[in-house]
Amino acid sequence: MKTTPFTDLHIALGAKMHEFAGYHMPIEYSGIIDEHLTVVNAVGVFDVSHMGEFWVKGPQALPFLQKITSNDASRLQPGKAQYSCFVNERGGIVDDLIVYQYEAEKYLLVVNAANIEKDWEWCHRHNSMGAQLENASGRMAQLAVQGPRATETLQKLTAADLSSIPYYSFVTARFAGVEEVIVSNTGYTGAGGFELYFYPEEGRKIWDALFEAGAVYGIKPIGLGARDTLRLEMGFCLYGNDLDDTTTPLQAGLGWITRFTDNKPFIGREILEREKAEGVSRKLCCFELTEKGVPRQGYEILNSEEEPIGRVTSGTLSPVLKTGIGMGYLKPAYATPGTAIFISIRNRKLKAVVVKPPFRKY
Repeated sequence: MKTTPFTDLHIALGAKMHEFAGYHMPIEYSGIIDEHLTVVNAVGVFDVSHMGEFWVKGPQALPFLQKITSNDASRLQPGKAQYSCFVNERGGIVDDLIVYQYEAEKYLLVVNAANIEKDWEWCHRHNSMGAQLENASGRMAQLAVQGPRATETLQKLTAADLSSIPYYSFVTARFAGVEEVIVSNTGYTGAGGFELYFYPEEGRKIWDALFEAGAVYGIKPIGLGARDTLRLEMGFCLYGNDLDDTTTPLQAGLGWITRFTDNKPFIGREILEREKAEGVSRKLCCFELTEKGVPRQGYEILNSEEEPIGRVTSGTLSPVLKTGIGMGYLKPAYATPGTAIFISIRNRKLKAVVVKPPFRKY
């Protein structure tokens, strides 16, 4: 299995380790619920160095991004980021990603760990205009520092004014004595905080500084288990569960990152324009159980006549709400918030209701 700059540290700290996207990753340390609530109430640190990073450079960088991503990259400016996705010729999602504009003709794409090779091949195959592409995945490390005390923790380690960095914006600054750290106001938890990008050899120095600065706030390392429950409480999609090559951005509720402007001749556009005009055949919806139970991926979703109307794509017991929550694709007739549905769990039909995300309110 592949490792990150922090793998030995995770093991030394007693983390429960498991393979994820080919990497030896920490699933939990003190327990998923404890770690989840640490992020919701204080501050936690996630090792997300397994994520992929591609640089796109040169005068053809923007035309390339306009072709290969669904969102309008021309709206970006240096220091800004946007959520986007790669769309295939059938309108399905190759991957979801974040696009950072680093300089006028220099962009950073952050892609999912499980899709690095697939995405790299996809970018190369469709680079007809000759943009300069560089796969920097093995030469960048990343930590996500998340929670309501994240900014206070991080501010001790940099002169950059973190409170002045808007959401989905970033700076490159000296951090914990390390030069050229990308400090990005982004995250996958809904609890606020920043993501840090740096050279792998600087990882231990930054890790130690973070835990010293955050000790007064009860900072803890957080595993991928709590990362999943945190994102699900916010209704954030996970590629491989809620998104894949057969689901379209419009079906997934990602019409807001699908731009049909004149300067966007992106792959799959005609299919998605037709789907928008005709209406989607299914919608990704959030639901909450009104009976005791835990929905899991693959469980069948039924209507009141016990007819199948969809399947659960993500599900868990919410550590904050203490109830079962999940996501799944439903026929449009059942997608309105407040609609009663049923989740088939071990031959039991448990009552649930369609809700508008997020589950966890601030």
